[in-house]
Amino acid sequence: MSRNLTADLAADLRNRIVDGVIQPGEKLPSENTLISEFGVSRTVVRSALTRLQAEGLVETERGRGSFALTPPADGPTPAPGTRAVGSMEERLQMLDFRIGVETEAAALAARNHTEHQLKATHGALEQFVASSGHPAHSMKADFEFHRAVAAATGNPFYTDCISALGQTMITMPRPRLVSSDEQDSRRRFEQVVHEHSSIYAAIAEGDPVAAAAAMRLHLSNSRRRFTGSAGN
Repeated sequence: MSRNLTADLAADLRNRIVDGVIQPGEKLPSENTLISEFGVSRTVVRSALTRLQAEGLVETERGRGSFALTPPADGPTPAPGTRAVGSMEERLQMLDFRIGVETEAAALAARNHTEHQLKATHGALEQFVASSGHPAHSMKADFEFHRAVAAATGNPFYTDCISALGQTMITMPRPRLVSSDEQDSRRRFEQVVHEHSSIYAAIAEGDPVAAAAAMRLHLSNSRRRFTGSAGN
């Protein structure tokens, strides 16, 4: 019976995360809330969370609670032309793909952007800066910045590509989502802000070479941050 209760609770929470009801970086309901909501014991709740941790869906920090991570590949069937990203290998392949596509997109954005597109990119950057301390908002704002750069190319195929990849293309390292060290988490966030700002500045200055270099550096650093956190 206990195994069935554990499976039922794990399935419910899994669906909430995969369907986006609980966004990456958001805190899951507390143990006491889940006990009350599902009428199960604390042992069942902890067993369900352990199962979700093993699936790479949840990260639990002592004294802080459990947080959702990026959904794995066994989520909803992806739209035609898209591919689910779940394993570490797939996430690294995604970053390698993005380096190729978005480096050129940044160069084109520097060359082709309109004033309206530049303002939209700056607005997305400001939203990202304002998302400090809120991982779920940070992930969305991070994605919107990259989508704004794609739109600034003036080529709709870049926009379609980034939009199709969706927020799961933002491979946030676990410490950025659930780090118990606030100073370390803040340092990581500020580094990404600096990288985004460098991309925007090069685009605003109309410098394709600098924009491409800034984007390549940013995504290469993202890859390094992700592989470093995966080894923790």
